[in-house]
Amino acid sequence: MKPLTEREIRSAFVNCTKGEATRMNIPRDLAERPWDDLDFFGWRDPQAPDRAYLVAEIDGRLQGVALRSSHAGSWQNRRSMCSLCVTTHTGGVSLMVAPKAGKAGKQGNSVGAYMCSDLACSLYVRGKKDAGMGGRLHETLTTEEKVERTLANVATFVAKVTA
Repeated sequence: MKPLTEREIRSAFVNCTKGEATRMNIPRDLAERPWDDLDFFGWRDPQAPDRAYLVAEIDGRLQGVALRSSHAGSWQNRRSMCSLCVTTHTGGVSLMVAPKAGKAGKQGNSVGAYMCSDLACSLYVRGKKDAGMGGRLHETLTTEEKVERTLANVATFVAKVTA
């Protein structure tokens, strides 16, 4: 992924108002992010732990999605699998819910998926971040094929948000 600026990130969101995009907390360390290893840029809001954000380039266009997650509970002690990168974690996967874009979102409709709580899917797929014992299932796919699958899953999720 090419390095993104704060302005590019804020203007990419498809399921929130411009005011909400202006108020969101963008990480201050954009220059230090491992952009070459990222397939999408995702982060949790440190000031609002139930909020997360995902920005991806889909069909040549940046698209951002504002997400909400539930608070940690006892169910998070179970091993769960991320639906984007197929990494399993004990307590490291959260149900992320995004309001749909447009009129459907204003009516309260949303889309959800289980995702890595830290949104570091790209790093797990490439083996740059360890998900712990049994985090990556043995697969015969190459790293490039796993990256392609992750990108396809992100694009599918964003398409459901914008549908």
